[in-house]
Amino acid sequence: MTPQHALWLPLFDDLADPALVARLAAEAEEAGWDGFFVWDHLRWRAPVAAVGDPWITLAAVACATSRLRFGPMVSALSRRRPVKLARETASLDRLGGGRLTLGAGLGSDRFGEEFSRTGEECDDRVRARMLDEALEVLAAAWSGEVVHHRGEHYTVDGVRFLPTPVGRIPVWAAGFPGKLRPMRRAARLDGYFPVNLGSAGRFAEAVGQVEALRTGGGLFDYVAEIQPGEDSAPYARAGATWLLTGFAPESLSVDHIRGVLRDGPR
Repeated sequence: MTPQHALWLPLFDDLADPALVARLAAEAEEAGWDGFFVWDHLRWRAPVAAVGDPWITLAAVACATSRLRFGPMVSALSRRRPVKLARETASLDRLGGGRLTLGAGLGSDRFGEEFSRTGEECDDRVRARMLDEALEVLAAAWSGEVVHHRGEHYTVDGVRFLPTPVGRIPVWAAGFPGKLRPMRRAARLDGYFPVNLGSAGRFAEAVGQVEALRTGGGLFDYVAEIQPGEDSAPYARAGATWLLTGFAPESLSVDHIRGVLRDGPR
């Protein structure tokens, strides 16, 4: 299978402007890219100063494009109320005509202290339980049926979430390769994004590990990050179905991004 190609942008500094990012998405679509994904953060370490909101930005992207698949990559669901997220994701998916993909993960306090400085949960094990429970609530809410949920962290007492998404919103789970719990989570969902890999060989190992955990059939995505200009062929041979061209937040340049997107996917 030939992998699809997407841009993956941090919404920092100049890219904190939703109108600018929407224009970049429209240019990417015209240049032949298949997807357009954005980081989901509240803050980042210096020298980053400004941070854009992913949901408002993605709404602008949905309106500026007609073909690109888009979404937050990845969203730490533990700092979002799942009932609010159910409304946001359904509305965004309908706005884009069924093109939303939700990237989900634990997040990290390492680069921006965005959990510790805002009173959010900092224990990874607790956030993992919150993530799994939030995914249960989202799946139930997206079904259009009345949701009855009483869990460790969230309660939904007889609420029906309408309108539903256009179709089934794919959920890609992110995680560090070799960590069993994120791989098991991904195997139950629609895709796996192993982060901080560094080589196509390690990506191939991660693909094999998740494949061994999957019990159902159907489409499943394996997502790899590559650098601008990097040869994507080794990742394609390793099983990647999506290749995300990423950009370092410390050296973001709109001109650089435009140059990469205008060259088109490779």
